[in-house]
Amino acid sequence: MGCGCVCDDLRLTIAGERIVGTERACELARPWLLAQNSEAGSAAEIAGHTASLSAALDRAAEILQSADYPLLYGLSQSTIEAQREAVALAERASAIIDTTASLCHAPSVIAQQQEGLVTCTLGEVRSRADTIVYWGSDPAVTHPRHFERYSATAVGRHTPGGRADRFLVVADTERTASAAAADLFLPIERGQHFEALFTLRALLCGVLGDCPVKNCGAPYELLAELARRMKQARSGIVFFGVGLARGEAGHCNVQALLQLVAESNEQVRWSAMRMRMQGNVVGADSVLAWQTGYPFAVSLSRGYPRYNPGEFSVHGVLERQEADACVLIGSETLSWMPPAAIEHLHRIPTIVLDPPERQTPFTPAVRFRIGAAGVQVPGTAYRMDGVPIPLRAILPTALPSDEDLLREIRQRLDDPPEVASYTLCAFG
Repeated sequence: MGCGCVCDDLRLTIAGERIVGTERACELARPWLLAQNSEAGSAAEIAGHTASLSAALDRAAEILQSADYPLLYGLSQSTIEAQREAVALAERASAIIDTTASLCHAPSVIAQQQEGLVTCTLGEVRSRADTIVYWGSDPAVTHPRHFERYSATAVGRHTPGGRADRFLVVADTERTASAAAADLFLPIERGQHFEALFTLRALLCGVLGDCPVKNCGAPYELLAELARRMKQARSGIVFFGVGLARGEAGHCNVQALLQLVAESNEQVRWSAMRMRMQGNVVGADSVLAWQTGYPFAVSLSRGYPRYNPGEFSVHGVLERQEADACVLIGSETLSWMPPAAIEHLHRIPTIVLDPPERQTPFTPAVRFRIGAAGVQVPGTAYRMDGVPIPLRAILPTALPSDEDLLREIRQRLDDPPEVASYTLCAFG
């Protein structure tokens, strides 16, 4: 799962229990798929030394049993089934559970909770959208097949001409690779996404008249052109990325965009959608929401769910040195964390569940090597629009799945190994 597109149309050639050829795979997926094979080292390590799977599971359960404030983090490359097991383990261990959304689209989630979201599926975008806006996103780099499958060049029922039937807009603080393919590039001044969106809302509502506005975050004439195009569209979509959500006011930027899209529906059918970067982070949002009522940064330390981004977000918990144990279910986003958070991971016992090719910048207390979802492990993933995509296992493996490991650890917490009992005798 290279990105949130979760492409389900790939054709793979397999020989000798490894992938030797790919068709339709993008620059993100191709090298990862070709590196997958059925060969693997030991399934488990304790303190950097090879150990039996049973011993490693016992040690992991011991760490969580003795922890006062454990943390579970990751899940964006796990299946829905494994994510459910992670929530069950967090509940049993009275832990905090958080996802990669905390380091990426958390402001967008908060804005959506405040404003709601007018959205659709990628299939509707492909079939109907004749005006497409990418705001704070560079899909040519982060989602290489997004243009051809769903937006700019995709051929749909009501857009039979593909690119000829669509008007493409890219709004960003710098001219990105995606801007080269756009019909209109809207340069946004750094830190002024909110001003540009607010001015665009005013133009769409017709409250500015013919009076140009100064200091509006972007060239006024280009904002006016975009407003005109949005009014003339039959159907439109705004895809927004982390470029819009970054910074202290990121949730305000996204909130302004969601208000803009909602108000645009008074004249034309418009939708908005986040450009999710991690393969199944939408699934993690969904699983936490239906299991706990909240999408990320959830504490189960008191026996019931509490939600407080910042207080229970992974970087905050680690920077403040509050967590005394950590379970990393996929360590691919460790580089996004602040140095103080990584330093604390060096000091506390950490349990890591990762595919064989991935390495952590420290030696974990327990390391499990797991099969890759969608290659060696079956299950379900959610595409960026929330559509579930079934995953098949196409290569055999002796490695366990993260779903099975998380279940085994929880069962050991439920039924800990028997310990010797002692009788106190009183002497007269």
